[in-house]
Amino acid sequence: MEILPGTPEPLGATWDGEAVNVALFSAHGTRVELCLFDAPDAPRESARVVLPERSGDVWHGRFPGLRPGQLYGYRVHGPWAPHEGHRFNPSKLLVDPYARALCGELRWDAALYGHDPDDPARPSAADSAPWVPRGVVVDLSPRIGAPRRPAVPWSRTLIYECHVKSATRRHPGVPPEARGRFLGLAAPAVIDHLRSLGVTAVELLPVAQTSQDDHLARLSLPNYWGYATLGFFAPDARFATGARGEQVAEFRRMVDAFHEAGIEVILDLVFNHTPEGGAQGPTLSLRGIDNASYYRLHPGDRSLYTDYSGCGNTLDTARPPVRRLVLDCLRHWAGEMGVDGFRFDLATTLGRDPIYFDAATRFFELVRQDPLLSRCKLVAEPWDLGPEGYRLGAFPHGWSEWNDRFRDAARRFWRGDAAQLGELARRITGSSDLFGWNRRGCAASINYLCAHDGFTLHDLVSYAHKHNEANREGGRDGHHDESHNWGVEGPSHDRRVVRRRERVKRSLIATLAFSQGVPMWLAGDELGRTQHGNNNAYCLDDETSWLDWEPDEDRRELLAFARRAFALRAGNAVFRRRRHLDGEAEERVAWLRTDGAPMEPADWNDPDRRSLALHLDASVADAADEAGHPQAARSALLLLNADAHAHRFALPDPGPRASWREVLNSGDPSVAPLVRADHVTVAPHAFVILERGIAA
Repeated sequence: MEILPGTPEPLGATWDGEAVNVALFSAHGTRVELCLFDAPDAPRESARVVLPERSGDVWHGRFPGLRPGQLYGYRVHGPWAPHEGHRFNPSKLLVDPYARALCGELRWDAALYGHDPDDPARPSAADSAPWVPRGVVVDLSPRIGAPRRPAVPWSRTLIYECHVKSATRRHPGVPPEARGRFLGLAAPAVIDHLRSLGVTAVELLPVAQTSQDDHLARLSLPNYWGYATLGFFAPDARFATGARGEQVAEFRRMVDAFHEAGIEVILDLVFNHTPEGGAQGPTLSLRGIDNASYYRLHPGDRSLYTDYSGCGNTLDTARPPVRRLVLDCLRHWAGEMGVDGFRFDLATTLGRDPIYFDAATRFFELVRQDPLLSRCKLVAEPWDLGPEGYRLGAFPHGWSEWNDRFRDAARRFWRGDAAQLGELARRITGSSDLFGWNRRGCAASINYLCAHDGFTLHDLVSYAHKHNEANREGGRDGHHDESHNWGVEGPSHDRRVVRRRERVKRSLIATLAFSQGVPMWLAGDELGRTQHGNNNAYCLDDETSWLDWEPDEDRRELLAFARRAFALRAGNAVFRRRRHLDGEAEERVAWLRTDGAPMEPADWNDPDRRSLALHLDASVADAADEAGHPQAARSALLLLNADAHAHRFALPDPGPRASWREVLNSGDPSVAPLVRADHVTVAPHAFVILERGIAA
């Protein structure tokens, strides 16, 4: 085989139209072998080729005889010295972290472990090649005729968080061969549904190539959600219909279909840990390539790993090779693959330099300066398990954050908890106490009621306790949700219980739709989706996780309510401010008691008060969105009653020749006529929205 020196850039196996250039970072390795395979199920490589050149810490070579579709992996030689942080073992086939596609599944076997099972201080001699996926050389030629990116302003964004398979596995409008796949998610029936809700961005649970961990392998359960990334650049083959490497083309086709419909694509990426686990974990990729360069190791014993993720290890983004891996990966997905933004799992780890979080760390600065990434939507899950790991509100300008305090405030208020008015008021007005310090505005707050991790909206009002027995961990997994069953645990045939639950769900939807910030919606909540009380279905690839697209009458009514609520939000700029409401004149933004008087300090601190109103004058709305498009605004009055009995709300004077019009009522989903009286009675656990209009 002809072997040329090649170049150290770019990393990975890259087809340039004439040859494949191969480059791998390994600062402490002593030799790198490229292993070539003829078939996905071949137990051994057909050839091993030593990469001939080393430039700095990058090993490289150029191969004119290789073509797209070639299967490959690495074996890296170097010292076996765990206490010094080195775990090189050339008997282990290693996945290229820069592979653009992977072929074959990781199958668990003792040969995957770099250490001898009988003596962890010694390396294992067993060859892991039969059990490890192979990288695939992919032709990433520029796409011709790709649709223009939607570039939706944050103030107009509605995010729909979903799993590729869950959303489409049971959809009757998706062709059977595309169900559970990228192409199924891009089917017209799915896109039409999203557009009917007003969705402007889909946030996909991890679609980079994942792997099952040894814990789930022992339980014969899948890593369904995919939070264990093995191939950072590779679309997961689980979601492809075609042959090896076709997942790349199919992912691009999905993105194009969403862009054609005006919908952006946001990826959930996992850069906090890998499936290699702790000291007793397998050697699959980074551990065998250069363990000491990629992972956070215990300073007192470098054979041990610092675990800020809860998964056994933590990638060290304070180190240049890890920062480069993350930045190269983001550029790949945003550039070659066309995505519009990213949600970062346990994102506090990205800002630890070296140990504690710092919003001015090098990683954030590099993202801010990057001409491509700085234009992407960047969303942080603002916590991890490390020291001072909960960092809500601490991320830099240009980043948005999952706001779990919004989630908890909305849940507790509508559950009827005492002393919730002040916290709720801060959350529905954009959480300026959290995000105002660096003037990020309302878009910094990603408001949500439910997410993949936790109860669905239906289960939130149907179960007081988690029911995770199907996960086969004795019900110990999953956190405690702020839930309430409203009379009976689980399904009920009592129409009073069902009506109460549906009313609370509608009130929660209205709270999300009419709060300042960016709303995020969990896929299927509009359809009354249930996981039967399981609040951690990360390992269930069955009807528990798949959306049911044939709702009953109650759920059809819920869908219609959600559509109307988000349409009202989209049509009135008073609910979509860019800047926080702080400092606005009292007459333009007013918190009112049920008798119409302004809220006083004693009212905010009254533990028995569960009702209040918010008056937003049309003049507080932005005249134009971020793109300069003019926006319509109407004064609005929000009436919230979380009490167990109805309340009579006095209405402020709408002004001459004007009246209040009821546009949404979670107590009665039907649209009411103009309100000419000076008061409105709001049902128990209900949210009423009024807009100011011209009197008839």
